[in-house]
Amino acid sequence: MQMLTDQDAGRDPGLRAYGLLPLAPGDRPGLADDGAQEALDNLVRLAASVCGVPYSVVNIITSSQQVQIAATGIDAGVCSRDDSMCAVVFLDHATTVVRDASRDPRFAENPFVTGDIAAVRFYASVPLETSSGLVLGSLCVFSNEPEVPATEQIELLEVLAHQVVELLELQHRTLQLNDALVKLRRSNDLLSEFAGRVSHDLRTPLTTILGYVELAQDDPGIPPSHPAAEYLDLIGTGGRRMLGTLEEVLAYAKADGEIRPERVSLLAVTAEAAQDLGVDLGYGSGISCEDAELYADRAQLRTLLQNLLANSLNYGRADRQLRVSVGADYGLQGVTVTVADNGKGIRPADRERAVQPLVRLNRPGDGPGTGLGLATSWRIAEAHGGELAIDDTPGGGATVSVLFPAQAQPAGS
Repeated sequence: MQMLTDQDAGRDPGLRAYGLLPLAPGDRPGLADDGAQEALDNLVRLAASVCGVPYSVVNIITSSQQVQIAATGIDAGVCSRDDSMCAVVFLDHATTVVRDASRDPRFAENPFVTGDIAAVRFYASVPLETSSGLVLGSLCVFSNEPEVPATEQIELLEVLAHQVVELLELQHRTLQLNDALVKLRRSNDLLSEFAGRVSHDLRTPLTTILGYVELAQDDPGIPPSHPAAEYLDLIGTGGRRMLGTLEEVLAYAKADGEIRPERVSLLAVTAEAAQDLGVDLGYGSGISCEDAELYADRAQLRTLLQNLLANSLNYGRADRQLRVSVGADYGLQGVTVTVADNGKGIRPADRERAVQPLVRLNRPGDGPGTGLGLATSWRIAEAHGGELAIDDTPGGGATVSVLFPAQAQPAGS
């Protein structure tokens, strides 16, 4: 049995990270993505054609096996590492070219040469070395006849080997991204669970406090002129602000959780969001909405519209009557919902910062807020597979646009 070198001893975890292990019984060797596998098969066919030989394979060398993940001229298969020709030279970090393997002492007794498995004569291989230095295996070409390929042919074989490595690196990065997304979803689930628990644990005593404050304010023994009345007002104001903050933190934590898209009416959901803020749609409130149908999670759309309307109400201008227009534009990608107001607007330099959590612009005359409204709306847009953008409203103000894809593909799906 061949001894593993120090460089080679940890190769199986590395191959696993590239999606090349484990190979379960009955599994077809190859790449997980059909498109990537087709590209790999084409590279292998091109390698055989370039070198003018009938056979070409991509061999992945594990600690105990040779796994062919692509082949032309033969069916891809698996054999013992002890029987592999590539395992003998793939860690040399150099291209190997052998005119007649039966006359080369490294391969003369190999079963792929002696006829026990095959009768290879010409053999050439290029190590598949990653940017981190891990040698995954080799791209090799071979024939049953002795051959003397031209230098240009071997150089092209090396170019193709580099392209094979690029494909395998792409699969590696895709797997890393998928793993990161799984961890992110788990982290978000834990965040949502934690936020819900904390919100519940704090909301119950806080609601009790506010209840007693209201009872005390109604007590005839504490007239409005009494100093305690002012203290009760301050406690009540602070408690309600804290309760509102808890609700916004919980909404932010849940914003990119599991969504349940359905066909919804923009007008109906906007009316619900406005009522949540204590206003009605219509001329009197300055809020108008056109109807449209879109594909979205109804509860999250309501939260998004409530946040955007609240921003418009909080950041109006003293020199003009508030006007907020909610509309929708249909496009090839889906429906873009817009909330346009004639308020203070958001400067281009502040827009990237404005969608970060707990960031407030703190301009003179701004209303109260937690800095979570736009951040929550951003996460809701991402959870639907869309995006949020901030622009100027003609004549002054801010226009927030949120794209909802035609079939609402959740982020990471």
